[in-house]
Amino acid sequence: MPRRTALPPTPTPARSDAQPAQAPYLRVKAFLKAGLANGQWAPGAQMPSESELVAQFAVSRMTVGRAIRELQAEGLVTRVQGVGTFAAHLSRVSSTLTIRDLHEEIVARGHTHHVQVVLARAERAQSALAQQLGLDRGSAVFHTLIVHFENGVPLQCEDRYVNPASAPDYLAQDFNQTTPTQYLLQVAPLWEAQYSIEAGPPTAQEARLLGIDVHDPCLIVVRRTVNRDIPITLARLVHPGARYQIHGQFKP
Repeated sequence: MPRRTALPPTPTPARSDAQPAQAPYLRVKAFLKAGLANGQWAPGAQMPSESELVAQFAVSRMTVGRAIRELQAEGLVTRVQGVGTFAAHLSRVSSTLTIRDLHEEIVARGHTHHVQVVLARAERAQSALAQQLGLDRGSAVFHTLIVHFENGVPLQCEDRYVNPASAPDYLAQDFNQTTPTQYLLQVAPLWEAQYSIEAGPPTAQEARLLGIDVHDPCLIVVRRTVNRDIPITLARLVHPGARYQIHGQFKP
């Protein structure tokens, strides 16, 4: 378990006497949120305990609990009963490019999701792929090719390679019941993600699986994730341009 870092001094910002005093739980919440934003607690690091925060801010345990619950609801921290509070991993924190499971997106729209597993097997990694996943050339790598459907219409072709060291039981999963993203976030929480997004044509195989023409524009996302220093997965996600949009928000 990551070592908990020491508490920095409690901020005491100046305010005008004309301004109302900030609620105690908001002071605790703002302190923790600022620490997360400036990297005081790295993803997965244990944060101050409720007892430490009670003593530092001279507030009740109920007040501290409310602050932490709100941060948890915002996806900024995770709590483990009897263990403590931890800074959330990148997949739960990012406000602009959250790694969200496609199944969750589809269900949130009130639609039905199902998959077609085209391929699920172990292969030998060629040089370029081996380098991306931190493997020796010729080492075993897990490969899945899955088509995701929304209300019966193909929405995404997911071509994914997985490092066996990060998810040794990956191929034993029933991907009709749990998606690769759902499973990998459970067994190999990511600390880093690298991605590229481009508009381009599908391959002949992708076009056939998505039911589109090879000249139809697609939104193509290539994503590589890492857990600490161990690569997890390299995925190519292809979406028909006429059927998929990326939504998000930005706050400076």
